Amino acid sequence: MKASKVTTANYKPANLSQKPSGVLWSLLFCLLIPMIILNKLSGEAYLGVKISIVVAFIFPLTFGIKEFFATNKIDLFSVLGVISVPLTGGLSLLEVDAIYIAIKEAAIPGILGIAILLSLRTPNPFIHSLFKNPAVINVEAFTQSLEDNNCHKGFDILITNATWLLSGSFFLASTLNFFLAIFILTADPGTEIFNQQLGQMLALSFPVNALPAMLVNIANLVYVSRGIKRLTGLSLEEIINLK
Repeated sequence: MKASKVTTANYKPANLSQKPSGVLWSLLFCLLIPMIILNKLSGEAYLGVKISIVVAFIFPLTFGIKEFFATNKIDLFSVLGVISVPLTGGLSLLEVDAIYIAIKEAAIPGILGIAILLSLRTPNPFIHSLFKNPAVINVEAFTQSLEDNNCHKGFDILITNATWLLSGSFFLASTLNFFLAIFILTADPGTEIFNQQLGQMLALSFPVNALPAMLVNIANLVYVSRGIKRLTGLSLEEIINLK
């Protein structure tokens, strides 16, 4: 796949007036609360198997919809995140075999990975857009440095490689999601034990899936930082907009 030819000449900054909710709120509504409901309230003495599934997945669904209105922005990442929640709940309510939930769990990050790769075919690849964001990068200084060192082509290659690495982190998460679901969801669907296993899958999703992908992305950040230093003579800290 060839590196995309991208320039910053016609760049128009995006609307950055809205700020997303914090990570802690996301973990609370999308992970902790659903996990507690599925693990502790699935018995017949409490909500029961089916109602607990509905209640558990209302929280992340509501949070995702709220994010749409808070950010006033609809993108592929948010849409797939919101779609993922009712799909998991719906498949659980239909009492399908665990393999279908595993396929669904793998599909979401897999689609994101493919979308990031396809962005290389557009005038504005995903990672390159980050370097056009004046809230994060001193765009004027960075663009001038690229011009002064005549390294636009080298930067395009760097971004292409970084995009492949970022996409690979999603494919890694997709693979881990699949095997985590297969390993955890062993009980018969429609039972209290199955609901508890859904809760366990949510609890393990961060250390098993997110941490390895995070390590890949940290390595990717180091790669990009060193590449920028080599091409422009500027460190990542020097081009980041701290104002």
